[in-house]
Amino acid sequence: MAIDAIEAPSPPSLSPSHFSQQRHFYLAVDRLQFKMETFMDLLGVAGRRPCLPMVVCCSSRDELDAVSSAVTTVPYISLAPLYTDLAEADRAAILESFKQATIRWNPEVGAQSADDSEPVKEEQKSHMIVATDACIPLLASGESPISARVLINYELPAKKEIYTRRMAACLAADGIVINMVVGGEVVTLKSIEESSNLVIAEMPINISEIL
Repeated sequence: MAIDAIEAPSPPSLSPSHFSQQRHFYLAVDRLQFKMETFMDLLGVAGRRPCLPMVVCCSSRDELDAVSSAVTTVPYISLAPLYTDLAEADRAAILESFKQATIRWNPEVGAQSADDSEPVKEEQKSHMIVATDACIPLLASGESPISARVLINYELPAKKEIYTRRMAACLAADGIVINMVVGGEVVTLKSIEESSNLVIAEMPINISEIL
């Protein structure tokens, strides 16, 4: 699926459902080998929104490492992987920094220049946490949710309970979920959609329509 670059996106008009303003989309990927390329294309647009707080959820440490390695090269994204063996002080610092990014986020600020030769100020970078399900905040133990504007399910969870937990732990009340779906995962997506009473629409080609 092609993803268009954006010049000066307009602020989105939110359409609240009967219980939430969260919106759910899927991004279809033809083949597994194109998944990372498609993901990076997505970040090439979404990641240029100043201070945009994003969380990427993976199902395994290997995928977390692969995603983190790829995003490290992107100059306009401040990356923070959450690992299970991370020191408590380091974990707290990452979550606090991300919290500050959510405070600075302004949906009315347009995208940054697409010219990567221009340096991006640290305070203008979008912020990304990459985590597995074992690392996201455990609300039952008293941890606060991350409250990201965008939650990207790089790996679609197999069960609706995991999908719901990711939303509760990582997504702001008016946040956006983007599910990357490869081939047969469409069946899993439909199952989650129906069992959770959600509407998961195809992501617009121009994603400025939803950011």
